[in-house]
Amino acid sequence: MLQLLQLAQDYATYDNSIAGGFSTSGSILLMVIIAVAGYIVQARLQSVFQKYSQVAFPGNLTGAEVAEKMLRENNIHNVKITHVGGMLTDHFNPQNMTVNLSDAVYSSRSIAAAAVACHECGHAIQHARGYAPLALRSALVPVVNFSSRMATWVIIAGILIMATTNSTTVCWIGIALIAMTALFSIVTLPVEYNASQRALEWLESSRTLQGVQLSYARESLRWAARTYLVAALSAIATVLYYVSLISRRD
Repeated sequence: MLQLLQLAQDYATYDNSIAGGFSTSGSILLMVIIAVAGYIVQARLQSVFQKYSQVAFPGNLTGAEVAEKMLRENNIHNVKITHVGGMLTDHFNPQNMTVNLSDAVYSSRSIAAAAVACHECGHAIQHARGYAPLALRSALVPVVNFSSRMATWVIIAGILIMATTNSTTVCWIGIALIAMTALFSIVTLPVEYNASQRALEWLESSRTLQGVQLSYARESLRWAARTYLVAALSAIATVLYYVSLISRRD
């Protein structure tokens, strides 16, 4: 994946040296390469999860039971473990203080399920400890919900106005709205990586997993984290594309 991103960067640098400023074609190529990288990462995540879903968890605990154990040992007693449908739809909801585990995690007695369950408990611990990036991400949610609904319409309106008056102001407003999604994706990165770190630290310190079994959990969470990295890169590439497009018009 890193080689693909380096290729895109080299191409964009070369294209910029010819045209000057931001490169629209370079931005498009970057978006395509990131999309391919995203597909590869997602496919690898599914493969790793399926692989370690076949490896039994020591002690024969379910994902829900492991989550309850981790919360209890971290002195968190106001978070409820619940079940949600879907595949890898696991999440922590700070509004109703629930850790929601998917079909493949809640009742599964595998290392993959335990890793995912502990990751979501990591978010609950972040919330309890006042982890700043999580608080910032939560504060951005209503802003991002608004900007994601409005960005497309503002960009369309901006393009129409630009075509008739040559004014790019509305387009730049639309880009600013799109940039909020990119900002949210960037802020999400430390939140997700830290939750995985907390999960692995507890699994190791509590001797719940050791040796090769701990490495299985680490690999599962590593690939899950990479999906957020690709999402952040994709959001940034989208912003760069629109910036290059409007900059050339200016």
